[in-house]
Amino acid sequence: MTIETEKALRDRYPDQSKIVRLKALPAIDEHIARFISLSPFLVIGSNHPDRGTDVSPRGDAPGFVRVIDSNTVMIPDRPGNNRLDTLSNITANPDVGLVFMIPGVEETARVNGRARIVTDEDLLGDFAVNGKIPRSAILIDVTEAYLHCAKALKRSKLWEDDYRIERGELPPLGKMVSDQINGEISVEDAEAGVEISYRDRMY
Repeated sequence: MTIETEKALRDRYPDQSKIVRLKALPAIDEHIARFISLSPFLVIGSNHPDRGTDVSPRGDAPGFVRVIDSNTVMIPDRPGNNRLDTLSNITANPDVGLVFMIPGVEETARVNGRARIVTDEDLLGDFAVNGKIPRSAILIDVTEAYLHCAKALKRSKLWEDDYRIERGELPPLGKMVSDQINGEISVEDAEAGVEISYRDRMY
């Protein structure tokens, strides 16, 4: 059986608790602001009307995401693979969703809003690392913010060692990518490219 309506979906699950209904805030409060300031990692979801939905990781030292005010956050766009999935999606559809994580903390913080891409040098200068200024930043007008309970991270034991594997359980990234593109780029060249990127293009 496939559920095809929201009513059918809601009928299958219990009602939300009062705290779940009330905790969704229209702005960032002091607790969520503090959470964001301590977070070195987030994922951002975006959508393009023609290409569909994308979820992308963002990470840097804690504090890399700035809470400008209770309804505004800014994320620097650090060098990546230049697919520009998130940024391209934002130019077509500004709606985004963020999940912030802090190592060792099992709760997460969720922020939803409408994003735009900014290139003002006076804004980007605050995000410089090693003298390198990002090409752009994502400025988000927050419409909803809330803390998310720890069930998912408790089940996954993300910050524990129960499911930790040795890196050798998976082939190196260059090997996997070379296989995926049928050897169009050799394993050696792919691995060399990964190492150069990690060494020289972090910022």
